[in-house]
Amino acid sequence: MTEAVVVGAGPNGLAAAITLAQHGCGVTVLESAATIGGGTRTSELTVPGLLHDDCSAVHPTALASPFLRSLDLQRHGLEWCWPEVDLAHPLDSGSAGVLLRSLDDTAAGLGVDGPGWRRLFGPLSASYDDLVSELFQPVLHLPRHLVALARFGPNAVQPATLLAQRWLTGEARALFAGVAAHAFHPLRRPMTSAIGLMLTAAGHAYGWPVARGGSQSITNAMAALLVELGGTIKTGVRVESYQEVAHADVVMLDTAPGAAADLLGDRLPKRVAKAYRRYRHGPGAFKLDLAVEGGVPWRSEACRKAGTVHLGGGIDEIAAAEHDIYAGRMPKRPFVLVGQQYLADPSRSVGDVHPVWAYAHVPAGYTGDATELIIDQIERFAPGVRDRIVEKFVRSTTELEKYNANYVGGDIATGANDLIQVAMRPRIALDPYRTGVPGVYLCSAATPPGAGVHGMCGHNAARSAMRALR
Repeated sequence: MTEAVVVGAGPNGLAAAITLAQHGCGVTVLESAATIGGGTRTSELTVPGLLHDDCSAVHPTALASPFLRSLDLQRHGLEWCWPEVDLAHPLDSGSAGVLLRSLDDTAAGLGVDGPGWRRLFGPLSASYDDLVSELFQPVLHLPRHLVALARFGPNAVQPATLLAQRWLTGEARALFAGVAAHAFHPLRRPMTSAIGLMLTAAGHAYGWPVARGGSQSITNAMAALLVELGGTIKTGVRVESYQEVAHADVVMLDTAPGAAADLLGDRLPKRVAKAYRRYRHGPGAFKLDLAVEGGVPWRSEACRKAGTVHLGGGIDEIAAAEHDIYAGRMPKRPFVLVGQQYLADPSRSVGDVHPVWAYAHVPAGYTGDATELIIDQIERFAPGVRDRIVEKFVRSTTELEKYNANYVGGDIATGANDLIQVAMRPRIALDPYRTGVPGVYLCSAATPPGAGVHGMCGHNAARSAMRALR
């Protein structure tokens, strides 16, 4: 039997392990932390019984993932929940851009911009599965869905600020800009429309759901399936040298490229080592979890029903903030993401005290305290929220990296989304998962298709390994 070792038990490590086990390999997963899941964990961080997602929280790409959809994880306890409103983006005027799963209802809410929204996102959401099958693999492949790519590509290469000019209202422009800001990249740069298009179209195709009981439920379901397939998971095991895993026929590394270079040492070809060590990480996140009595008192009714709320004002303000953090400057009004997962999954709350998940985009390795800046942004659109906060839990960029070593400098996307790395990550190669060391593969979010709880990085890497074994 082929023996495989997977280093790291995040979603991609587990996806690689499941894929290998499905092909008859004996698989052992080694995780340095006490619990598995990487960024897909849930903890009681504030009030006992209150469930907070440690990092990943809302999962449009999980439902869209061809790999995860093939696993029937519901059989292992995974249940999806949808809020009444998927996403709201409030403005100072009191209005808000609102993303609903229904394309028609979203368009109706955007008024004069509704027809333009429908023209752009109607075809993308209708052919979303075809588009995902192309974009959730390495760039260098033989495409099968040329029409879907043709609809996506010309708009995707544009800066988000340029594409947003097709809409007239501040609500539509801000709604798109907030989704595009998930790229952690200046919105006036090329390709920043790509993530905005993909996540918005995913919202219309699948919605922006959460996992009942917290994101840990996704991890637990994947782990249960792996064990059912004969795999083994060991926690509290830190792998520091390739020698510790060299006995395996296949080694999958769910690590950042720099960590892979450290682990493989001189075995790594020099050109690959150079590429891994110069791999660019992006800006960071500053995480704040709140226990809020009575929930957040948003001025906008849509925000009171929204699973996700983007805070950053209009498109110009968001673009300026994203430019600043990329340049290493902390803005006074950072872009803030707020999660209200309890609206779809009330089991996360304790009585009338609710978990509110939030983080701000900050410069890489930011050493300051962004707690008050985040609360200021929430207070800006929800006056009186300060008086409702029962407890807080903070994770700075440094603490995020301690929580998950792949989050270098607080970079929860495991790599800068600049033009070259969006197209060719972690290095320019026909097979981006191969490290150049026989039998060793990189399977983290530093490989295509990048960040998100979709498991496709691990699945693709494991398929690469199986091709080599054949």
